[in-house]
Amino acid sequence: MRVLIVVESLFGNTRAVAQAVADRLREDGVEAELADAASAPADLSGADLVLAGAPTHNLGLPTPRSRGQAVDRGAPPAGSGLREWIGTLPASSTPVVTFATKVPGAFSGSAGKAAVKLLRRRGVPARHGTDFVVAGTTGPLTDGETERARAWAATLPQA
Repeated sequence: MRVLIVVESLFGNTRAVAQAVADRLREDGVEAELADAASAPADLSGADLVLAGAPTHNLGLPTPRSRGQAVDRGAPPAGSGLREWIGTLPASSTPVVTFATKVPGAFSGSAGKAAVKLLRRRGVPARHGTDFVVAGTTGPLTDGETERARAWAATLPQA
């Protein structure tokens, strides 16, 4: 099985989740490729499964404006992310499972859920996997989230 993991990460928390997932998949014998959303391929036909992750900004996916606000808080500049990558995708039969990082709370939204809506509009089969919790806007991941990401990864080849 070949899994492509596309990630947007501004403070490194979503990338840490993606790396933990990739590491676990590789340990389980899965070919896992990790790609930044800004340079990820639009052709998904080489993958059996795509995982797509981003941090939650303003209840959904990051935008150019919210990325600028992140830079003001110390994140490195980022030109584009998961939202823009989704915009390049043609219709595909390759399934996508989304994940996100977000602050705790019932009203924090989810970049993963927002990504599913955009993917489906483009004709890409998608479902929301899970969200991982960060302690605050800049992180870090809360205790146990890296281990939870590894455990979630173990369920994915059956997805």
